[in-house]
Amino acid sequence: MSDTLLSYKTLTTERFEAVNKELENKDALDVLKWAYGQFGDGLVYACSFGAEGMVLVDLISRVRPDARIVFLDTHFHFKETYEVIKRVKAKYPKLRIEMKEPSLSAEEQAAQYGPELWKTDPDMCCRLRKLQPLEEVLQGAVAWLSGLRREQSPTRAHTQFVNIDRRFESIKICPLIHWKWDDVWNYIKLYHLPYNELHDKGYPSIGCEYCTLPVEGGGDSRAGRWSGSHKTECGLHQ
Repeated sequence: MSDTLLSYKTLTTERFEAVNKELENKDALDVLKWAYGQFGDGLVYACSFGAEGMVLVDLISRVRPDARIVFLDTHFHFKETYEVIKRVKAKYPKLRIEMKEPSLSAEEQAAQYGPELWKTDPDMCCRLRKLQPLEEVLQGAVAWLSGLRREQSPTRAHTQFVNIDRRFESIKICPLIHWKWDDVWNYIKLYHLPYNELHDKGYPSIGCEYCTLPVEGGGDSRAGRWSGSHKTECGLHQ
């Protein structure tokens, strides 16, 4: 395999396939060790602090105790989400957790686009409050981590450990692709990890307060996101 440093520009289709072949029998911790060995401080984790996020934060802390973690703070999150972030900061004081805010405040957005943009144009709302902030974060990074799992939804079923991210012109690393929902919770319980209390109230996937509803037992884990609209992703993983 080439010794050239991996980056979006050097990750050809052939090298992309070779890297995933090399990692195919590795576990999540091994993938993280490979990723930090490859990218070092050029690797950032964009964390939503959901259940998968708690697992990945704990695994990351074992490999890179001072890793950079970014939360896209839309200002529209549930209070329970902010509460779990405080608990994570207390448990992992060495982690560099940043709250990345949009360029427009909620009031400025309402004045410019109307008071309920998440309802009238959810794609634009996500673009302003999530996509543009992440673009800014990734301008200073070589690669980023995500807690995507293949079983989460059909749009994520073919996710690899290492992905060419054409949307952000970056490399996206997904160590948890083979984990099942039960695996996630077994890990959380085994290591007594903090987690968002909304998970106990029927919210398997948690985003902004205006666009997230609880899901009845047995439903798609992301069925509560943008319920009643065509939208299934915020755009970070498309």
